[in-house]
Amino acid sequence: MGVAVHPDYYTGRVAVISGAASGIGRALADALSARGVRLVLWDRDTNGLSAAAQACRRSGARVCDQPVDVTDRAAVHSAAAQAYAEFGQIDVVLCLAGVIHTGTVLESDPADLEHVVRVNVCGTVNTVSALLPYVVESDAGHIVTTSSGFGLMAAPRYSAYSASKFAVRGFTASLRQELAMDGRSVRATCVVPGGVRTPIIRNGLFADGVDSDAVVAGFDARVARISAQRAAEVILRELPKGRAQILIGPEVRLLDAVARLGGASYQGLVPWLLRHRGTKRPA
Repeated sequence: MGVAVHPDYYTGRVAVISGAASGIGRALADALSARGVRLVLWDRDTNGLSAAAQACRRSGARVCDQPVDVTDRAAVHSAAAQAYAEFGQIDVVLCLAGVIHTGTVLESDPADLEHVVRVNVCGTVNTVSALLPYVVESDAGHIVTTSSGFGLMAAPRYSAYSASKFAVRGFTASLRQELAMDGRSVRATCVVPGGVRTPIIRNGLFADGVDSDAVVAGFDARVARISAQRAAEVILRELPKGRAQILIGPEVRLLDAVARLGGASYQGLVPWLLRHRGTKRPA
């Protein structure tokens, strides 16, 4: 069951956001700073991180910005300890750091596929493991991870990304059950966005032979229908309810229904549809 929604749910809280330099992470930082939340911002992009921190400070928020690579377990644990020392509490953890790779398994460099899994899965695990002990001290803390529509239904040419986002959903579901078994007040919620306008595709990895410009243009034109700001609004509105998942976008709600009702049957239908559209890229 979800927790009750209170107007002052975010008042007085400390939130850690990984992937805070751009996309949904940056939008969440902006929105939370306007709500008076004290912020810990993590990202590898030092320039983007600095810009995000400065914008939040201009909104009146107290901010601790830390350049962090979430795949570096020791660095993550060190940053977590520093953040706790800075604020004396950590209430909300928002895991938004992520990367994507486009290309078939046959054409892809295995190192690129492994990198996606390390950032999206191991980065999430590192972040949660480092911060969870502090969040447990909170009266009603929250761990938030990020999956994807491709974590509900796999897509050709996105094998590592799909695998990583399925894994994040499983990790979060297991964590949520563990917290409930232990009688903890902490909630674990998995956010499942659809097509959100972020730089993830533009900054992604591509297999040899993939027309990256065409992939980016197709994503921007046909998929990215929701702004990062709108996605952040949905997350912050739904988070106090304490539900297991937050679905963002009508296409994700459709994918969720199809995956639950149709099971694995889509795995034969999707390649047929793509062949008959005359393209190998998912819409």
